Amino acid sequence: MHPRRSAQEVLLCDLCETVPLQSHCELCNINLCVNCAVKHLSDSSKRHNVVPFLHRKSTPNYHKCPDHADKHCKHYCEKCDIPVCSTCALFGKHKGHEISDILEKLSAKTESLQKDLEELEKRMYPRYEKMASDVETEKAELEMKYGKLTTDADEQGEILHREITAIVNRRKSAIAEMKTKHLDALHKNTEEITQKMAELKQIISDLKSMLKSNDVSLTSTYKSRNSEFRTLPPKVRVTLPSFSPQKINKDQLNEMFASLPPLSINTEHGDTVKSAEAVSSPPVKPLLDEPRVTATIDTGYNYLYSVSCLSEDQVWTCGDNETMKLLNLQSKLLTSIQTKSGNIPEDIAVTRDGDLVYTDYIDNTINIVKNKQIQTVITLQGWRPRYVCCTAGNDILVTMESDDYTQSKVVRYSGSTEKQSIQFDDQGRPLYSSGNIKYLSENKNLDICVADNNARAVVVVNQSGKLRFRYTGHPSNTKQSFNPYGITTDSQSHILTADHYNHRIHILDQDGQFLRYIHCHLRDPSGLCVDIRDNLFVAKCDTAKVKKIQYL
Repeated sequence: MHPRRSAQEVLLCDLCETVPLQSHCELCNINLCVNCAVKHLSDSSKRHNVVPFLHRKSTPNYHKCPDHADKHCKHYCEKCDIPVCSTCALFGKHKGHEISDILEKLSAKTESLQKDLEELEKRMYPRYEKMASDVETEKAELEMKYGKLTTDADEQGEILHREITAIVNRRKSAIAEMKTKHLDALHKNTEEITQKMAELKQIISDLKSMLKSNDVSLTSTYKSRNSEFRTLPPKVRVTLPSFSPQKINKDQLNEMFASLPPLSINTEHGDTVKSAEAVSSPPVKPLLDEPRVTATIDTGYNYLYSVSCLSEDQVWTCGDNETMKLLNLQSKLLTSIQTKSGNIPEDIAVTRDGDLVYTDYIDNTINIVKNKQIQTVITLQGWRPRYVCCTAGNDILVTMESDDYTQSKVVRYSGSTEKQSIQFDDQGRPLYSSGNIKYLSENKNLDICVADNNARAVVVVNQSGKLRFRYTGHPSNTKQSFNPYGITTDSQSHILTADHYNHRIHILDQDGQFLRYIHCHLRDPSGLCVDIRDNLFVAKCDTAKVKKIQYL
């Protein structure tokens, strides 16, 4: 039990700590019983103001100074950010520091605390309560919902079983019908042979009788039929049908049975969903044995650096001048935009809404083109933007390097607001080299893939910026140095990167495992992009042409 409270929670005198309090000294900020109040007032060194406890003013509970026992901390040292007494403020270690009245500080703090309390009680806690309730409701519905999924799978299985049984029965009926026809043909053939055999027996019997009788008349009228029977009757040959079962394509059977997208667990912060919305798994598209070029676009640049798909038959391009061009598959110029500054754009990308984004390395800006009007969205300080891509969540990812060329990082923007900066791994080491060529792309699993040319590696981090893997080229290729430039991803979560000086494209799976090369007579491939149908567009630097390639 607290020493100054009884079992009935009676408040006791601060001095004697045994008798219930009656009064309060506002000067000393202590509670007093009747006897102690008399003694307290007898101290003439101070002008005590003793009032009935219930009539006391609301005064702060000052702490006693740890260095001066007879002093209370009624002031506040702004430099040290602590309450202090007057002696410490005037003569002690806080002398010369900025000192403010603790009541003013307390008032500001109290107001802040009141706001926090109000927000916690009226806004935050109810939302947490609702979230907890929603989760409990969702948990309660799981059994029913997953039960329905299982029932649907069973029903689809029964339908498939019935279809298979029907197919088997049809095949068995066809086999039985063929057997009947086969037997009928053999029966007919047997009848023909049996008839001939009966005739032969009759002729043999007649000849034997004739020879025994020595009848001149019969012998003279006999006509031989041996030539008629020397040619045997035709034998019916029926080829027995063979049952040739086809190899079951398990993937095709699985796709035909039903699609079941993987479980998507989203993490929400406030009202913003951080991960991608759950979508159905895309259909499986195998890699072609021989990728083929389906179109070639002449861009008209001397050198071509980047390409970005607006649609499956229109692409934005940028090269060695200040003009960005929208071209169709027939190389027809549809639209052209000049950079706001007149500088050569460093890189381009197309947003989910179809707007063009470009980076200007020289004037440190990231710009967006809406209805042919250029808006500068971001102006950097101390950093220069390099390459850019647009994400499924309509954010912008930018690789950039510091003004002194010693550091590189990836920054995520939502509009003009920086949401994320990715620069170091868990051990504090730089994820990216200090080189300038770093094309990038977001994968379907929200990994961020950077083609770090100076590091000779594709560096892949997850959505949170944690390193997943580095790909440094095919392990068996030790003679040719991997030289990554452009990079893109497709609906299968493949990672495609241009191996510039080796004139080919590497295709990786989402975990960095090499799958195959694309050659297609590519000379110095640079920027890459993939359209909604997984056609690959390759910007060829030296020829300034774009090749459209089907590889799935």
